[in-house]
Amino acid sequence: MVSRARPRIRRGTPGRVARHRRAVAALTAVGLAGLTVGTATVLSQPAQAATTGLVRVDQAGFLAGDVKQAYLMTGAVVSGASFSVLNAAGATVLTGKVGGTSLGKWNTAYPDVYPIVFSGLKTPGTYHIKVAGSAAGTSPSFTVTSAGSLYGKLVTDGVTFFQTQRDGSDVIAGALNRQPSHLHDAAASIYAWPTFAAGGSDTITSSDLTKLSGTVDVSGGWFDAGDYLKFSNNEAFGDITLLAAQRALGSAAPATLSAEAHYGETWLNKAWNQSTKTLVLQVGIGTGNSAGTFFGDHDLWRLPQKDDGDTATADRYAAAHRPAFLAASPGGKISPNIAGRVAGAFALAAQVDAAGNPTQAAAEYQAAASVYAQADTSAPPNPLTTALPNAYYPEPIWHDAMELGGAELALAAQKLGHSSSSYLSQAATYAKDYLASDTGDTFNLYDNSALAHADLIKAIAAAGNPSGLAVTRAALTADLKRQVQSAASKAASDVFHAGGNYADFDVDAHTFGFLTEEALYRQASGDTSFAAFATEQRDWLLGANAWGLAFMVGEGSNFPKCMQHQVANLSGSLTGTGAIATGAVMNGPNNTSNFAGGLGSYQTGMKQCPAGGTDAYNKFTGHSSRFSDDVRSWQTNEPALDMTGSAVLGAAMQETLGG
Repeated sequence: MVSRARPRIRRGTPGRVARHRRAVAALTAVGLAGLTVGTATVLSQPAQAATTGLVRVDQAGFLAGDVKQAYLMTGAVVSGASFSVLNAAGATVLTGKVGGTSLGKWNTAYPDVYPIVFSGLKTPGTYHIKVAGSAAGTSPSFTVTSAGSLYGKLVTDGVTFFQTQRDGSDVIAGALNRQPSHLHDAAASIYAWPTFAAGGSDTITSSDLTKLSGTVDVSGGWFDAGDYLKFSNNEAFGDITLLAAQRALGSAAPATLSAEAHYGETWLNKAWNQSTKTLVLQVGIGTGNSAGTFFGDHDLWRLPQKDDGDTATADRYAAAHRPAFLAASPGGKISPNIAGRVAGAFALAAQVDAAGNPTQAAAEYQAAASVYAQADTSAPPNPLTTALPNAYYPEPIWHDAMELGGAELALAAQKLGHSSSSYLSQAATYAKDYLASDTGDTFNLYDNSALAHADLIKAIAAAGNPSGLAVTRAALTADLKRQVQSAASKAASDVFHAGGNYADFDVDAHTFGFLTEEALYRQASGDTSFAAFATEQRDWLLGANAWGLAFMVGEGSNFPKCMQHQVANLSGSLTGTGAIATGAVMNGPNNTSNFAGGLGSYQTGMKQCPAGGTDAYNKFTGHSSRFSDDVRSWQTNEPALDMTGSAVLGAAMQETLGG
């Protein structure tokens, strides 16, 4: 019997960013006075023994013009501590005083967190920070470099993770030695939606699945997360982030970005059948049935290439013959959140292909228009259709996705010489509806309004600012500012200047989303007042946090090594010294309540990670938030397409701003 110890990541209600006072986040200026550049000032030593501290810093690095801040975590109050910045040769290039006032308490073990401001460091190179005096501590290394180098690496590495997630015959072996998988998906049977147990469970209650007529080719595409399920909603969002990044970077985009974005589009083109007006919603099931007569994907821990040869009867739906489920009956109206996103992905592809391959762009534009027309906006399903079960990805709003689809269709129409007026009108109407009732989130899988607003602004301008639209460019720009401001206000009072809610799901995706939002708002308005906020968010994501971790694998020297990711666990290094799932972004810190039942046992087939099962990061639990780098930790440690896509787009947008 296979252990059924691994629950599917439960995304819960989409994480909401706290919306407090309307004040721009400002970095503490303490420590700027008395900085000495290019000297080797001797740091005075107090008579008492120095308090051992931990120095947290953005391990990926900084731009020359960034406001630069690190954090000193201590177990006791300190005063008079000094810091020096040393280059790769060990020479001191800058000195200063650690901030004298604590930013606040993190937890009992670390009741004080002090700012280390070193904005005077501007020369490109590799450095580390050393604290001396009443406290002692040393930071990991970091660089000062160009925007293309700093953000370009994040983009390239994020694309590498998408390559790792490839399914089908056209896989890229990469560092994890990926092999062709799920070739039987080329003729997947279509099944009726199963019935699930009450209370948001993913356990199927029926004795068997009900097969419908017909098969579909859903081979290829990307695995959604650490498992091997495929969802058209999530694939579309992932493709949107890649295509929008490619469009933003232009000739500066890595070659792999275009190839991967079009790989995702190819699968969406299989999932959406224009002739029958049929969209595949999902491939595979998460968990089996309550009777135990068949299993689901999450009941097995294996490499994906093993599935086609799995002849066990109980594994028939989990492995060799994965079911396909439709978003609606053939020709039927489709939940508008999915229709809008899929349309947006196709329309973005049409935009990036318009100049170089107009024939392909025309086909992509037609695909976008056809699926957009099938959106059920008059009587959307409740709950909105996202996945089976809905509890995997519960989504409360849809106007944002339809605004996005309309805006991208308008931009594509303009590039291809078609009239954009109809799509402009529709997108503006959905934007008005969003502004009236849906403004509770920021850019992530569940809320695409920031990108929709920014692209609708561009489409309206390109159309000559036609009158009579339901919204104005000014109103859209104001809402972009509201979204950035909400996170900046929270960051202003947070110990580590985090704008996201690290006691809720998806904080990493939301925080990378802030990078996208700040860049979109700056481009739309010319307002640079949130630039320091964007730097703070990048810092938090890449090491300047309580755990001292970069939450994107392969960035800096300290990042998660034990993700809940089957390929990484079974093919990669369990120490981080060998092959890793480069570019993967996981959920990140999460509410301690999600750990009430512990991490559970290891699933059959799992390689234990970390060795001995010791949680090295539990001592940094604070503010109701915990991060666990353990293969069993679905709560914090499972990567996903949408999280990594958010990183790719956020990094690309910041790269376009230079610096």
